[in-house]
Amino acid sequence: MDRKVFFVFLVIFLSISPSTAAIYKGQKYFKKECVSCHTDQQSFVASKTISQWKKLFNKKGEFLLKIHKKNDLTKNSLKYFTGKKFPKNIKHLKQFFVEYAKDSGNVPAVN
Repeated sequence: MDRKVFFVFLVIFLSISPSTAAIYKGQKYFKKECVSCHTDQQSFVASKTISQWKKLFNKKGEFLLKIHKKNDLTKNSLKYFTGKKFPKNIKHLKQFFVEYAKDSGNVPAVN
């Protein structure tokens, strides 16, 4: 019985841990993909509250894609948003933006 319980906990632990997001990865992707348009980095990241950032990243960033489609200045970033990288990076980006949101009390060091 003890082995079965241990095995169940091990499976649960291994299945949960890879799905956690990393703030440093989100920061890396932000610098790589977003800074070309959002040059005032610190104030951009801290421009919204935690709930606002979460809402923007809901449904796999569907609303972010709509925003970038509407703006002529961000047409170049559509390749990133519609490509394979964005769905893989979204959880890290979301965690980064939420961590340094306006009401989080944290200041991003993105420079």
